[in-house]
Amino acid sequence: MPPQAPKRPPKWRQLADEIAAQIVEGVYAPDSRLPSVQALVKQGKGATATVHRAYQALEAEGFVRTTQGSGTTVLGPDSMPSSILTGAARLDRLRRTGRPLAFRETYVNSRSVLRSCADPQVASLLGIDLYDEIVVRSRTFVRDDKPTVLALNFIHMRALTSLPELLHEGPMEKFRHDLYAERTGKIITAGPEQSTARLASDNELAEFGIEVPSDVPVPVLVLRSVYSDDDGPLEVWEDILRPGMWHTSNA
Repeated sequence: MPPQAPKRPPKWRQLADEIAAQIVEGVYAPDSRLPSVQALVKQGKGATATVHRAYQALEAEGFVRTTQGSGTTVLGPDSMPSSILTGAARLDRLRRTGRPLAFRETYVNSRSVLRSCADPQVASLLGIDLYDEIVVRSRTFVRDDKPTVLALNFIHMRALTSLPELLHEGPMEKFRHDLYAERTGKIITAGPEQSTARLASDNELAEFGIEVPSDVPVPVLVLRSVYSDDDGPLEVWEDILRPGMWHTSNA
C-alpha cells in the first residue's frame, strides 16, 4: 500500500506560517504594521475568517499585537510584555494554534524521573500518601535567551500504565493528555488555577540564572493547576515564574 501524503495544514495555518516567516526574514520589521484583514482578503490570501484566524494565531504565538483601532503591529524584543504564559494558557494556545511554543521561545533542561513526593501539598492534591512515588517532569522555558518559567508536572503513578513514555525526556508523538484519552477513553480536565507567592530556592534562582547573596530574599509567583480524569487527580502542574514577571491568562 503506497504511503499517504502528509496532510496539508489548514489554510489559516499556512497563512500564519507565511507571515511568520516574513517577520523572521525582516520583511515586516518590529513595530511595523501588518496589512489589514481586508487587504489580505483582496490579495487572495483567504476569506475574512481565514485571515482573522491567522492573525489570532500570530498574536498567540508572540509575533504580533492587535489593538482595536490601531491594527496589527509586529513585536520586537523591546516591545514584548513582561507577562508570560503558564501551563493552562500554553495548553489553550496549543489547542488553538497547534504550536506549543511562542515566537523566539524554546525550552532547556528537560527531565523526567521517578521520585518520592516530599511536598505535602502536592501529595494532598494528588490524593496520595506523603513520600509515595510519582513521576516528575520538568523543563525551563526560555525566551530571547532569558529563562522565564520553570515548569513542573507531578504525575500520579497510575498514568504510567497507559503512558510509559512519561519517563522519556523527549517529546511524545502527541500531547500526552490526548494520548491518554485515546488509550483509556478518559478525558483529562483542568481544575482552577491557584496562585501563591513564596521565596525562591537556591536551585530555582540557579535555573533562572540569577545570582544574589544567600541572605537576599527573592520572591517568586507560583501557579498550580490540578488535572483529573474520571478516577480522580492525575497531574499537578506547577509553574514558577521568573522574579519580576507576572502571569497572563491570554494565550
